[in-house]
Amino acid sequence: MTTLVLAGHGTRSARGEETLAGLRDLVREGRRGTRVEQAFLEISSPPLADVLARVPGPVVVVPLLLAGGYHVHIDLPAVVAAARPDATVTAPLGPHPLLAAVLARRLAAAGLRAADSVILGAAGSSDPAALADVRAAARLLSVRLSRPVTAAFAATGTPSIAEALERLRSGPAPRIALASYLLAPGFFQDRLEASGADLVAAPLGVDADLAALVWARFDQACPAPVTLDSGRRRLASARPVLAERNGRW
Repeated sequence: MTTLVLAGHGTRSARGEETLAGLRDLVREGRRGTRVEQAFLEISSPPLADVLARVPGPVVVVPLLLAGGYHVHIDLPAVVAAARPDATVTAPLGPHPLLAAVLARRLAAAGLRAADSVILGAAGSSDPAALADVRAAARLLSVRLSRPVTAAFAATGTPSIAEALERLRSGPAPRIALASYLLAPGFFQDRLEASGADLVAAPLGVDADLAALVWARFDQACPAPVTLDSGRRRLASARPVLAERNGRW
């Protein structure tokens, strides 16, 4: 049996750790027959290397990360290569339409109005590909909300949250709403809430769509088992090609 290992960044926020534990539990509920473990790259426990070393059988690691960047491309692969080189690592969670659905619900719960301007606030990264992932997520949210959405960053990346707010303040919208492109409460959510936006949505948090996205990443990494019926169907679909190659057509 293949084990799913959820690999998070880690946080010093107790509320953040509780949120990630809740997400883990929701993922487990989705498929009770599959072993699900949670681990972290830094700060929180248990460390990813320790979990990978003790889990038996095949392993699929799903990064609980919303975009590419150092942790996805450097840190995580290095830990896996050292502790469990046979493990499969999936793509990060974002960008994805399911995340846009969760973001839209969080904004609605925060009181989003039809005339509000919207910023998608992310932590940021020095990796241009990671910033591009966040901008792609903003485009997905824009389609979902049927209005423009500006991607902005709380740490590294342009525009900053402050720059995006200043730019939108000169526009016609009466209010500016800030969608949180974060998984859980913590340092960067505190920054978003202190930004001066008229309303700030909660992080993605514990959500059925987020759990479904985790399983979608897992399934993409796990080839479907070949059963007798599926083998017969594959053989039947291959027969015309085989006949043509053998000169019967």
